[in-house]
Amino acid sequence: MWFDGWSNVWRVIAVGAAAYLVMVIELRVSGKRTLAKMSAFDLVVTVALGSVLATIALSRDVSFIEGSVAITLLVTAQWAVSWLSTRTRWAARVVRADATAVFHRGDFDDEAMARARLLRAEVDQAIRASGYGDRERIAAVVLETDGSLSVIPFERCSSGTALPSDTARRSQTGGSPVATDTKGDDEWCLMQT
Repeated sequence: MWFDGWSNVWRVIAVGAAAYLVMVIELRVSGKRTLAKMSAFDLVVTVALGSVLATIALSRDVSFIEGSVAITLLVTAQWAVSWLSTRTRWAARVVRADATAVFHRGDFDDEAMARARLLRAEVDQAIRASGYGDRERIAAVVLETDGSLSVIPFERCSSGTALPSDTARRSQTGGSPVATDTKGDDEWCLMQT
């Protein structure tokens, strides 16, 4: 149907605007991290909030109050999971993935790339997007917790303290993690001669 009458149009305008206002208020009260681009859980909550908002606005089967409660539930759950994951290690491991070095000092970590379903061409694309035409100038490429790739060139890297913990302990030859700290690891980012 193309048109069911003005009462439906006015309902969508009134209920949609009110639901949108409820969502904006709840998101402001819950803090900046509610819709942070940090994990799969954050994405699920973001999509669910959009779905609830659309359902409230378009479906006569869901009342404004029911939709507002659903928005409150999702925002509260997101806040609780974020709060818990910042205070307990096990919750953080369940909710958030670790950053992973997929390229280090000229070597691809094929095992890490296979686990992440990442192609060498995608790493090369990230390197090019960062303004570099070759891998030799790149100290590391890190697959971040949000799925983006961070490219760290040698000239912008010193001790590598912000890199994933296993990256700074990789051997200079095979790229395999080294079990114990070795002399010189504090300068692992320096360009090889």
